[in-house]
Amino acid sequence: MTGRDRFADRGRALEDEYFRKREQELIEKLRSRAAAEAERHRLGEQAGVADEEILQDLQDLGYTPETVMLLHLVPLVQMAWADGGVSDRERALIVEAARARGVEAGSPADSKLAEWLRSRPSEQLFERTLRAIRAFLEARPAVECEASRSELLSYSTAIASASGGVLGFGAVSAEERALLARLSSELERAHGPAKTDGDSSGGSEPPPSPHPPGP
Repeated sequence: MTGRDRFADRGRALEDEYFRKREQELIEKLRSRAAAEAERHRLGEQAGVADEEILQDLQDLGYTPETVMLLHLVPLVQMAWADGGVSDRERALIVEAARARGVEAGSPADSKLAEWLRSRPSEQLFERTLRAIRAFLEARPAVECEASRSELLSYSTAIASASGGVLGFGAVSAEERALLARLSSELERAHGPAKTDGDSSGGSEPPPSPHPPGP
């Protein structure tokens, strides 16, 4: 075999190796894409939504089929962090809401919630989750949408009132009032204006629901 033949054989071997690597990379990409699509399908089943754009957004935020049940608790977490820290009373109310939504102690969702209560989640998580909640509500019948919005606002108000004031009750900070207004405004965009606590006759606030807001 001449030097030219050996050079040609080596060139072909390098070319074959290059294409084998490219083929393997393509196979891995296809496997990853299929796994992500399967995960997104499970996420949609758990969340009760089929909108691919919303599901992709939730997946990008780190939600999984095991943690997406926390979606409607995120505004409560945001409210608890509004004044810079989560009080014991706020934590207890949020955990109560989580248990009522089926979040079991020691589960992946419970661990994620505990993480959020220890360290403030990003503003991006709060904002994009709220948009997803609004999209969910927009897809619901008007009566269900109104009931879910009312529960979410009532529970958020309870969290806002859970620290400060006399014996830890009754005080709502400026930051919490601003967040309540923002939350109410965002939720009003689903099926028309929501009735806020101040709209009820007599001006008294309704007590928070014993059950957390539903999707």
